[in-house]
Amino acid sequence: MRRTVSSAAPAPPPAPAAEEPEPLRTTFSFRLPRGYLAEDGTLHRDGVMRLATARDELVPLRDDRVRENPAYLTVVLLGRVITRLGEITDVHAEVIENMFASDLAFLQELYRTVNSEGHTRVSAACPECRHEFLVELAGGRLGES
Repeated sequence: MRRTVSSAAPAPPPAPAAEEPEPLRTTFSFRLPRGYLAEDGTLHRDGVMRLATARDELVPLRDDRVRENPAYLTVVLLGRVITRLGEITDVHAEVIENMFASDLAFLQELYRTVNSEGHTRVSAACPECRHEFLVELAGGRLGES
């Protein structure tokens, strides 16, 4: 009796199905820690920031206020990328410069996160048990933070 040995290698396992890439997210809802207090006394806390373009980062460099005081770059830049703040749809540098410092710091961090890292999730750890988890800075729904 003659045995034949197959030289064919076993079929490789099927490749895993390609994961669908997440759609590009270009706007990010946020809620300010304190809120922008408008001249009429209205407090605006919920807003929307869009992703920055190269133009958004280049145009402020020609602004005289930025040339005189480089720290003003943040104010001009945020005024370009925040598309709504409460009922205000014309957000500009003068609105940003009248915000509370804690809100400005929050917006700077949100800008850095969405434009540098591409998302609004940051890694965090419980100070007591050291459990690590992700925190969503901008929230998944309008006004959620």
